[in-house]
Amino acid sequence: MESLARGGTRWKRFAVVMVPSVAATAAIGVALSQGALAASFSVSGQQFKVSTDRLDGTGFVQYGAVDAQKGGKQIPVAVSAFSNAKIKNLCQSVVVPVPVFGDVSMKLQAGGGDTPVEAKNLYIDLDQLQADATFNNINIGVAAGSTSKGPGIKKGDKADPGSFAQEADTATLTGVKQTAWATTAGTFKLSGLKMKVSAGKNECY
Repeated sequence: MESLARGGTRWKRFAVVMVPSVAATAAIGVALSQGALAASFSVSGQQFKVSTDRLDGTGFVQYGAVDAQKGGKQIPVAVSAFSNAKIKNLCQSVVVPVPVFGDVSMKLQAGGGDTPVEAKNLYIDLDQLQADATFNNINIGVAAGSTSKGPGIKKGDKADPGSFAQEADTATLTGVKQTAWATTAGTFKLSGLKMKVSAGKNECY
């Protein structure tokens, strides 16, 4: 069965529960609407969109968790994590409703030149993703608390160590479009960073 093959397994437009996410910009993306982030925090009531031409990651793991909004609402998410990631042509946008004025869009772009965005210990909490994906040496169905290929469960995450997870030595995603609630990273290097604030809705896709 192809989905269980070890090695270069490829899925096109894989379902969100089974697909790693890209999420570069999250540390900055969430900061735009929420301020500085810690390892564990209450998410805002707004999702943000992220797109990228290509993500090459090593040490990948994905597991289910629950994010909590400031008011206490619980949001189920798929957490995708990479020990190291390089991201080409990254775009991240968030639309913030401002009383009286209306919608304000904040768009961030980076890694569009010869130098990609680089991230270490990157975690992205998402609920929707579309991409073409290739995994190498993938394990599907491992317990979340027993993964060994990626950075493991993030400290502070509401995740069951015995629940379903998957991991892979490497993951390559192309044509990525996703919506996310939060992202954290140990290190985020954004080459060619550009940010624009504009009235109305001006999103990455």
